[in-house]
Amino acid sequence: MGDVAAALAEWRALLGEEGVRTDEATLRRFAASTSSWSTRPLAILRPPDTAGVSGIARIATGRRVPLYPVSAGRNWGYGDACALADGHAIVDLSGMNRILEVDAELAYVVLEPGVTQRQLSQYLLENALPLWMDSTGAGPDTSLVGNILERGFGHSPYGNRFQNVASMELVLADGDVVRTGFGHYPAALNQRVYPYGVGPYVDGLFTQSNMGIVTSLGLWLMPQTAALNHFLCMVDEHADIAPVIEALRPLRLDGTLRSILHIGNDLRVISGGTTYPRELAGGRVPLPDDVRRQLRAAAGVGAWTVSGALYGSRDQVAIARRALRRALAGTRATIQFLDERKLDLAARLARLLKGSGAGRRLAAKVALGRSLFEMNRGIPNGRFLAGAYWRRRGGLPADFPAGANPALDNCGMQWVSPVLPMRGADLLRVHALAEPIFRTHGFDLFVTFSMINERALGGVLTVAYDQEDPDEVARARRCYGEVFDTMMKAGYIPYRVGLQSMADLDDGQDSYWRMVARIKAALDPANVIAPGRYAGRQDSGTASRD
Repeated sequence: MGDVAAALAEWRALLGEEGVRTDEATLRRFAASTSSWSTRPLAILRPPDTAGVSGIARIATGRRVPLYPVSAGRNWGYGDACALADGHAIVDLSGMNRILEVDAELAYVVLEPGVTQRQLSQYLLENALPLWMDSTGAGPDTSLVGNILERGFGHSPYGNRFQNVASMELVLADGDVVRTGFGHYPAALNQRVYPYGVGPYVDGLFTQSNMGIVTSLGLWLMPQTAALNHFLCMVDEHADIAPVIEALRPLRLDGTLRSILHIGNDLRVISGGTTYPRELAGGRVPLPDDVRRQLRAAAGVGAWTVSGALYGSRDQVAIARRALRRALAGTRATIQFLDERKLDLAARLARLLKGSGAGRRLAAKVALGRSLFEMNRGIPNGRFLAGAYWRRRGGLPADFPAGANPALDNCGMQWVSPVLPMRGADLLRVHALAEPIFRTHGFDLFVTFSMINERALGGVLTVAYDQEDPDEVARARRCYGEVFDTMMKAGYIPYRVGLQSMADLDDGQDSYWRMVARIKAALDPANVIAPGRYAGRQDSGTASRD
């Protein structure tokens, strides 16, 4: 550790007392985590603009004090707002929350890191702009830039979010401010419409890395379409999902299906509406098969549910519906198409059946349908955070989903996120590898596989646990580690990892990570920006989870 006292004094001179927080309550809030990995920060630094970030970085390099930048600190299941080790100064960019530019004609915006999904969505609605942003299920108060820099994905045809970035502004460790793409040419009129610029394309170096601190970026938005349908496709038996993947893949490859499809098992769907039924399960873990069947019947779901949306003109959507029906005709799937007219009719019927079991089930399905439609239009909805509360003894907060914060609500959640070829056999194999590990350690495997592009499935295997039970926390850590190692050895490398696994991405013999270390050494020779973050063992700054 470098000269902490001098760094803090210089940061206070730069940012003022309110911009440098070292009080216990603030430090404790930033140390809260859904993961079993939690670290305590040295201080919380709150720059107001890019010049403030530049000054912070210069001081950190000069005084050799490590920094850890976060956009909103809501990286649920992967580390939240924590650094890789104690004693790092968190650079909290949430106060840099300006929408810097909007071009409705060319359908793009320029955002700072603190802009949340809610903020951009409301801006588009309030200004009656004919544009939709892509939304994730991580909640309204999560950062768009933060998720993009983790290469996260959402729901719409623009759901592969990093593909829709054009030109970044970033700060290097020495305080130098760099604009990528064409952005470094003062006269450039094309920086937001063509991402690559001229010369080496470097933007990817600043995603899932510790090479610099991104302070703004251009993001393409989706023009609103005349028609939007949502569809739900269900199979009753576990193995029957494989033929469905085979049937849908050609439609994803040829562009009939443009949005990101999400394939969730029964527990993933059930966990979105309730928490672990401890009384019904009689204290048994994981969920007994008879209770699981009972919950599945009550929710009206099968073993797997595929969820997706169709966008375009009315004719295009109608053609896509017919193509889906034809493709699934040879499978055991049932498909249902939803539009707002059907949801309105179902809502009226649910009111007529009010008080009955059928009425309650229908009302729940209508609420889910409306949430899905909002997500498809880029209106974030916190209800999809419910799964984070699955094993929380206090259940869902009384005002859920308003203000939901799984880290501060003491939820336990870790995600293993393998990428696999878009084949039914691979989906079943990943599930078969993971399920006995979850069962051995006493956890329920709820899982989503998403068609994140035309050829790949992105899996999210959730280890949800009770943070208030020390034995369960220890079992969760072992379960996560075993699943992570199993996926790595089987060749299903994750697209994104939590803090506890970053060093484990490198076996110490990997020339790729050696190259990354050389680039890092050139850009940040003092190694002050997020030491160890997606950096391999040579730059880890911490031990692995082992």
